[in-house]
Amino acid sequence: MNNFTFHNPTKLLFGKGMISHLEEELKAFNKKILLVYGGGSIKRNGLYDQVIEILTDHNAEVFELPGVEPNPRVSTAREGIEICKKEKIDFILAVGGGSTIDCVKAIAVGAKTDDDIWDIVTKRKPAKDALPFGTILTLAATGSEMNAGSVITNWETKEKHGWGSPYSYPTFSILDPVYTYTVPRDQTVYGIVDIMSHAFEHYFHHKENTLLQDRMVEGILRTVIDTAPKLLEDLENYQHRATILYCGTMALNGMVNMGYQGDWATHNLEHAISAVHDIPHGGGLAILFPNWMTHTLDANVARFKQMAVRVFDIDEIGKSDREIALEGIQALRQFWNSIGAPSTLADYEISEDSIEEMADKTVIANSEYGNFKKLNRNDSVAIFKESL
Repeated sequence: MNNFTFHNPTKLLFGKGMISHLEEELKAFNKKILLVYGGGSIKRNGLYDQVIEILTDHNAEVFELPGVEPNPRVSTAREGIEICKKEKIDFILAVGGGSTIDCVKAIAVGAKTDDDIWDIVTKRKPAKDALPFGTILTLAATGSEMNAGSVITNWETKEKHGWGSPYSYPTFSILDPVYTYTVPRDQTVYGIVDIMSHAFEHYFHHKENTLLQDRMVEGILRTVIDTAPKLLEDLENYQHRATILYCGTMALNGMVNMGYQGDWATHNLEHAISAVHDIPHGGGLAILFPNWMTHTLDANVARFKQMAVRVFDIDEIGKSDREIALEGIQALRQFWNSIGAPSTLADYEISEDSIEEMADKTVIANSEYGNFKKLNRNDSVAIFKESL
C-alpha cells in the first residue's frame, strides 16, 4: 500500500433519539441558521417539526431552502449561497439524504468566496473556505454525511461532476435509523446499490498488501448482501435499517481505502447518464457496474476471482480463474435483480440514440478516466451498448 495520512473531522452521532444532541452541537455557532431539505418527506414524517422545535428552543433565526433535487442542481446551490451572503448565515443544517447534503456542501463553500460555485465544482477554481454545517441523515446511500465529497448537476449544460475539498466535511452528522423507515422500497434499493458500488469502487485497484482493507470492503459487501433482503421484507425493522445505514457511512468515509486509490470509472459513466436523463443514481449504477466488470475483467482476473470467492462464495473446483470471476459478476447481477434493481438502460427508456451524447459527457474533464483500467470515449460507448 502507499503511505497515507488519514483525517476525518466529522463527529458522528448514531442511533435512536440522537437528535436530542442537536442543540448541544449548535452551541458552538451563532444563531443565524439556514435549514436545507428536499421534497418535503421530512414534513410528512414529523422530522421537520422536531428540528424546528429544537431550533426555536435554541433561539435560532431560521431561514429555509426547500426543494433540493435528487440530483442536486447548481442553480439550487446558488440560491442557497445567495441566502447565506444576504442574511449573513452562521451555520447550515442539511436535513435529508445525500443529495441535500451534497447541495449544502456546495452552498457552504460557495458562501465563502466570490467565485462561482460551478467553477469550483469543475475544478477551475479552488475551494478556499466554507461555512460550518451539520447534517441529519434520512437515507442510507451516499456516505456524504461523513466525507468531503459532493456531486452537483448543471442542468443547463447537462453536466454532472463529483468534487470535494478539505473544507466540505460536515461538522457533525446525526444518524437515526428511525428517520429512514419511510424511505420507499425503490429508494431503499437504490441506496443499497449505491453503498455496494462505493465498496466496489474501492475494491478494484492494483496495490499490494491491502489485506485488511480488502477484508473490510468485503465485510461491508457481505453484510449488505445478507441484510438487504431482510430489510426489504420489513422496511421498519430498526436493526436492519441501522445495519444498512452504518454500512453506507463506512463505505465512503475514507476508513476502508487508506493507502490506495480505487477506480471510480463506473461513477463517471453513471454521472454521464443521469446528467442527460436525470435517472436515480443507484439505478444507473446497478445497470452499469456488472458491465464495467466484464469490460475490464482482463485488467486483473485474480482480483475479480477474489471478489467472486470471498463475497459471493463461488465454488472454485474444476474452473479456471476467469470462469470463477465471471460467475462472481453474474452473481452480483443476480443479487441486484433479486432485490428489484434495474438491469438495462431500457428500464429507463434510454435507447441507443443517447449513447454518443452520454459518451461525450464521460470525457469532458479528461480524455481518459478510471484507475483500475484507464478508459476512453470508445470504452464508454462499448459499456453503454452493453447496458442497453
